[in-house]
Amino acid sequence: MKIRIKGFIQNSLLDWEGKIVSTLYTPYCNFRCPYCQNSGLVLNPDQYETVSFETIADYLSKNKSWVDGICLTGGEPCFFEDLLDFIKRIHDMGTQVKLDTNGTFPDMLRKVLEMGIVDYVAMDIKGPLDFQAYSRSAGIRNGKLLEKVKETIKLIMNSGVDYEFRTTVVPTLHEEADIIKIAKYIEGARKFALQNFSNRETLDPEFEKIKPYDIAQLKEMSKSASSFVKECLVRGK
Repeated sequence: MKIRIKGFIQNSLLDWEGKIVSTLYTPYCNFRCPYCQNSGLVLNPDQYETVSFETIADYLSKNKSWVDGICLTGGEPCFFEDLLDFIKRIHDMGTQVKLDTNGTFPDMLRKVLEMGIVDYVAMDIKGPLDFQAYSRSAGIRNGKLLEKVKETIKLIMNSGVDYEFRTTVVPTLHEEADIIKIAKYIEGARKFALQNFSNRETLDPEFEKIKPYDIAQLKEMSKSASSFVKECLVRGK
């Protein structure tokens, strides 16, 4: 399947720490996280107009003096067979590239890393690395996907490319002990970000009834996780 861009935010200060980027959204995902806020991209992407590469390239070219790069997110960007060509065309413009992934396409990510066409990788870790927990958090029904997630974690940590792991912390799915389990699994990682859950427009409407954690609670979780990773930070309100 050929890559399609179904969302284009020209300027973002939130998607790559310390940089101004254009954020590009791809459709489709092989996860069904109940708290996902991009469910339209996952379930019904044809409702959105496809943004042409020329439109994106023209904007980046005209604004390269102050737009640092792109954040390619989704959905799941690694889902597409021509991802390498797409990223290379962006990278060849002298534009930095951040790639977001759920970690289930290690073979594709390995090719991206070997080509040296990404500058930063952000991987979501949905929960502790056991099938029951991942099934609850990511909606997976196939244990092979979890094994691919584990493979990708090792690949990223050994890649030499700048990276972060991140977990959206959701009451009913995650508590402090779960965050510690994740941190132990990625022990020595450069950065682990705890992102606060938002209960707006979730894939499963039941999750709109769940109150997010207070930031103070997330900061306590962060302190506990900091023993295992080089940096653990909290994002969100």
